[in-house]
Amino acid sequence: MGTEPGDEAGPPQARPGSDLGRRVAQRREELGLTREEAATRASMDPGYLEYVESQAGVVSMEALTAMADALETTVSTLLGAGTEQLLGRGPLARRPALEVLPPAECREKLAHGGVGRVVFSAPEGPEAVPVNFRLVGDAIVFRTAAGGVLAGAVGSDVAFEVDRIDEARSEGWSILVRGVAEPVSEPEERQHLSETADPHSWAGGERHTWVRIPLGRITGRRIRSGL
Repeated sequence: MGTEPGDEAGPPQARPGSDLGRRVAQRREELGLTREEAATRASMDPGYLEYVESQAGVVSMEALTAMADALETTVSTLLGAGTEQLLGRGPLARRPALEVLPPAECREKLAHGGVGRVVFSAPEGPEAVPVNFRLVGDAIVFRTAAGGVLAGAVGSDVAFEVDRIDEARSEGWSILVRGVAEPVSEPEERQHLSETADPHSWAGGERHTWVRIPLGRITGRRIRSGL
């Protein structure tokens, strides 16, 4: 977007109503850092980091840079630049290495929840549908619309995919879960999930059908760049 007449061009800043705090908190959790640990990395007071994560104030470029370095990302990423662009267009990593993620680490990453894709066979052919999910016990859970395309996959063998990409570092990981999609039919269990583990579907609408995918088989891969 261009600068309107009278606007001052300068360093990017997080302004009231921005999503900076959400992105900072999300990235910190992805790294498995407490707020105190992240603040120590950034050489700032934990109280200030809490303010950034929870309040919609203006943050200086100096503080943004310190947080980006501490969270192993970029200022642009924290400010949401490139969210409409396809991922994977960054440069090839230096001496990339492909690693196998052990099941325990796969579960640890899935425990954060987020957005994944359910892959299944539909009458027209293979389908991959994004969903907001949570990990509850040994199963992926999500909500869908009754009579929708995902509801039709209940009782079938499905795959569930989750991946994350660090464009700046040309690194990333992916996890694949295979299992049978099962309905959550007990009213008490549905109520418990709604109160404690609701993934809050971004798609909105009436989504009262709960589906569970047990972690029957779980595999993961990670690409790291060389030092």
